[in-house]
Amino acid sequence: MKRLAIILLSISSLNLYAETRYVTDIFQITLRSGQSTQNEITRMLPSGQALTVIERDASTGYTKVRTPDGKEGWVLSRYLMDVPSARARLSRAETKLADTDQNINKLKIELKQLSENKNTLKKENHLLKQQNKKLSSKLSNITRISSNAIQISSDNQRMKKRLSETDREIQFLQQENANLQDRSQRDWFIVGALVVVASMILGIILTRIRWKKKSSWGEI
Repeated sequence: MKRLAIILLSISSLNLYAETRYVTDIFQITLRSGQSTQNEITRMLPSGQALTVIERDASTGYTKVRTPDGKEGWVLSRYLMDVPSARARLSRAETKLADTDQNINKLKIELKQLSENKNTLKKENHLLKQQNKKLSSKLSNITRISSNAIQISSDNQRMKKRLSETDREIQFLQQENANLQDRSQRDWFIVGALVVVASMILGIILTRIRWKKKSSWGEI
């Protein structure tokens, strides 16, 4: 139980110091293998380097830290800060500002492209409106011509109907004329025959009258 309590306290101590600190605004500091200047320097840490705090020793003024790549060692606590150094913050701000300027330039280029596209679309819209106006005018003319064509077709149908009726009337009149001509010829033939018969009868009558007159003269 005593050993378990020690382990739990060790874990709590590790969790307590699991925080991030930053190298102070100095060009470089040393990461050593122990808590004195006599210990070996294992790495030089640049200003603004983020470190994970593992343990603090207030008596020696050293703090045990871990680098982002997993390297552990001791550094002087006075060289650690709660926030990144001004140099690091300035460098990040400059980088962010450069990125912002680059984004602004991209946005300006995009805005210029959008403006050009807008002008192009305006011109195309204007041309489309003109074409639409012309097409509307043509459609109106076609509609008017079609209406006239329908009227002309209707009139043509009526004229054809009247012409057909006129043709039938002409044929009827021609037939009537032919019938009249036949009847007239028959009438003239009958009249001619009657005239011949009448002439013959008249000739017979005249012959008899003459014969009677001669007989009467012979008796005298």
